[in-house]
Amino acid sequence: MKTTYIKVENNDIHGSLKKFIGAMLENKFVEAVLIPKILPSGDGFVQSLVKDAAMLDGINPFAHTMPVQSAHILSDLSNGSFDGKIAAILKPCELKATIELAKFLQVNPDMFVMIGVDCAGTYEVDTYKQMVQEKKTIPLDAFLKTAAKGEIPSASGYAMRDCCGTCIDPVPMNPDMVIGFYGCDPSKELLVSVGSRFEKELAEILSLALEDSGPKDREAVVKKVKDAKGKARDGMLAEMKKETESMEKLLDTLSSCIRCRNCMNVCPICYCKECVFKSALFDHQADQLLNLAKRNGAVRLPGDTLIFHLTRMSHMATSCVSCGMCESACPSGIHVGRLFTSVGSEVRALFDYVPGRDIKEAPPVSSFKEDELENSALATPKTK
Repeated sequence: MKTTYIKVENNDIHGSLKKFIGAMLENKFVEAVLIPKILPSGDGFVQSLVKDAAMLDGINPFAHTMPVQSAHILSDLSNGSFDGKIAAILKPCELKATIELAKFLQVNPDMFVMIGVDCAGTYEVDTYKQMVQEKKTIPLDAFLKTAAKGEIPSASGYAMRDCCGTCIDPVPMNPDMVIGFYGCDPSKELLVSVGSRFEKELAEILSLALEDSGPKDREAVVKKVKDAKGKARDGMLAEMKKETESMEKLLDTLSSCIRCRNCMNVCPICYCKECVFKSALFDHQADQLLNLAKRNGAVRLPGDTLIFHLTRMSHMATSCVSCGMCESACPSGIHVGRLFTSVGSEVRALFDYVPGRDIKEAPPVSSFKEDELENSALATPKTK
């Protein structure tokens, strides 16, 4: 990718981003931009589809919360057609989920310019709201200045979302464009990397002087972040494996599930238009439940919680991007995100597959290779 920089004047990061993104709209490079904007109350962010550059006040590509997984939004926007393209500002996990949905024909990548942003992590929506109320938020310039060095921005007494603390992908993989801060001095500039898909067009429209190399410290800083979060991730995976090493322990982990299906509804990879769990198959009649209670002495209600989670795992384990939205949405506080990350990492290792790595890379569930498990622990021993 070729690189250039967004110049930041007078430490006005918001103004510089607004000017850069506004130029894409004013020069008709894109028809609209999907980007987080701060709420009127100032205590959160919401994804907004902006068509008028004058409406870019309050935008923040590096928003400190993620109330919805943007891959869901791009899937909805793909239900139709229009002239031009939409620039989608996406965190790394949102970009990975979008790429996975494109492979399953749920997102039309030709409709969008994928702009990935560096990410230092997000807070739960209610946590950020409390931070604002107690006046303990971290200003964007201070947040990025800390993150740019590979350090984790922190506010006293507040922790980022669980999945963000163990995320090993702080930078976007293979987008059309990157807007980044790792290795930069955000008070002076932000990195812009442009892929070959729109390189010439962007250079001409936005008068970009593209270079072959980016900030000299970027690679080292990104490695620092990956190493720190990778260590935390390894610890989390080891802990989760112990908690679910037997069927009894797995049942115990999921025992408080009320089968609200929140985890399924917010998951960007769950895209089925007709879901078996919303069908008559799981609408049990009273006599069926009473017969089951008679046979076993008692029956748990709501039922089918284990089969619900196991079915979801089998459907999307290879494409789980560990965005943690499922865990954020769980009213019972179950570590669904940790569980799915744990299962998914082991399944993906069998196939040497990384979700979102390459749009041309077929998901294991959609292709068959006769010898793909030949060297795995699942391989059938060969007879002599």
